[in-house]
Amino acid sequence: MTQFYRHRSHTYTNIQLTSLLVLRFLTGWHILYEGTAKALNPQWSSAVFLQESQWLLSGFAEWVVSNPGALAIADFLNTWGLIAIGLGIITGLFFRIAAITGSVLLFIYYLNSPPLIGMEYTLPARGHNLIVDNNLIEAAALFILAVFPTSRIFGFDAFISRKKTKEQTGEFT
Repeated sequence: MTQFYRHRSHTYTNIQLTSLLVLRFLTGWHILYEGTAKALNPQWSSAVFLQESQWLLSGFAEWVVSNPGALAIADFLNTWGLIAIGLGIITGLFFRIAAITGSVLLFIYYLNSPPLIGMEYTLPARGHNLIVDNNLIEAAALFILAVFPTSRIFGFDAFISRKKTKEQTGEFT
């Protein structure tokens, strides 16, 4: 027997909800791990990545690398932004904001170093990519996840939503 989960006008089967939650947790874990790895490595800096920038944001990347204050801010925001985004996605707390912010951040990574013909990078790539890489795929996955309110079914957003509903209707537990 197929069970359905309803939230407002959205209805999900068990397999649909489970699939969305698995994608949410895997993506959140990867982003959280990337941020944590940067935070735990005192040698890490975004300078190496930014120096490789060759496309639309290369001028901005060059400015950030040449300005120590801007680089420090970029490093801080990158590290702690990834951690906050990953935690938000995994826990379902401010999920939609976390998913959209993560999608935008990953798309910015893509715009700095896309796998296009004629662009060579000295940093090792993950496999052999052409046009589509892991940053673009993960950015799209986060955007798609933002469209589905799974955190309103499973996550802290659901708890907050239920608590607000009870307060508005005068129900107290």
